[in-house]
Amino acid sequence: MRVIAGEYKGRRLDRIEGTDIRPTSDTVKEALFNILGDAVIDSAFLDLFGGTGGIGIEALSRGAKHVVFIDSDIKSIKVLRGNLSRLNIKDCIEVYNVDYSRAISKLHKYGKKFDIIFMDPPYSMGLAESALKAIDDNPVLSQSGYIIVEHDSKEDMPQNVGRLHLYRFKKYGNTVLSFYKSIE
Repeated sequence: MRVIAGEYKGRRLDRIEGTDIRPTSDTVKEALFNILGDAVIDSAFLDLFGGTGGIGIEALSRGAKHVVFIDSDIKSIKVLRGNLSRLNIKDCIEVYNVDYSRAISKLHKYGKKFDIIFMDPPYSMGLAESALKAIDDNPVLSQSGYIIVEHDSKEDMPQNVGRLHLYRFKKYGNTVLSFYKSIE
């Protein structure tokens, strides 16, 4: 696993071997950031189900001003903290070892808003739709923000979840990126 572009381009990131954690492939990561383009620059970015931090670190490398990492697995959080430390990233991040639904509720309570929310939950467990519902109930997405859900191609994502509307999806092998935005 490596950073593809930007300030940390080419830097290797540790991952957890032999677990159910499935890092986003370089192909999907590159496609995601090509689609997002300049929207990443100066953005507030939420890496939900962040694992070892590959997507959030890529966002920082490409100019995000602040990234919040959320994951409930302590092993992932330890590797994530190690990756951030090795890259000497300290100031523009927050890392929380907590369940996604509690995290979303607390982020809303504290008035946090994100321009980009990326989520890559464990596949085929219904967590993506549940997280979208939590975001709709606790609006942490900025008015013009995007939510991107990485999921298995066999998993159907809903067209609408409350005010969140699926407006684009792209398939890469067995992986799909589904893009949501708020319709007010």
